[in-house]
Amino acid sequence: MEQGVSQKRISLREYQRELAERLRLADSARSASKLGVQVGEQNWLIDLVEASEVLRVPPITPVPLTRPWFRGVANVRGNLYSVVDFAEFLGTGISGTGEDARLVLLGERFRSAAALLVDRSLGLRNPAALRAREPAARRAAWLRGEYEDEGGGRWSELNVAELVRDADFLTVAL
Repeated sequence: MEQGVSQKRISLREYQRELAERLRLADSARSASKLGVQVGEQNWLIDLVEASEVLRVPPITPVPLTRPWFRGVANVRGNLYSVVDFAEFLGTGISGTGEDARLVLLGERFRSAAALLVDRSLGLRNPAALRAREPAARRAAWLRGEYEDEGGGRWSELNVAELVRDADFLTVAL
């Protein structure tokens, strides 16, 4: 009887090891992928661990006496999110609100309850397929890097942790 119990413990340990290895591989694959979004004419990358969700744009309630890039607040399943028009925040125009527009909810670990309004989601991108470019002379702390894809397309990578600490991003009042 004890031999049967011992056999089960060994198989349970093996199962746990295999499960831990599969979770580790899934986590490393997830962090190796980046979410691509279009913001005006620019392509941006967001690390998947820094974005919690991408969804269609729900109704946004404007908030008076705020900066033009602060669109207002949106109710997402009972939680209020501050919505920032990322294109307007960058000073490159205004994000569209058509069928392709999306809200990127920033990761809950940042405790910011913020969402970025972008023109469209471009799906997942493999960073291994991108070449690093020389950064602009002066760049914001929340710009993690700049890249070029095989077709010559340019990509900028957002550092969400730095963005949610940025004084300009946090100052929405006029």
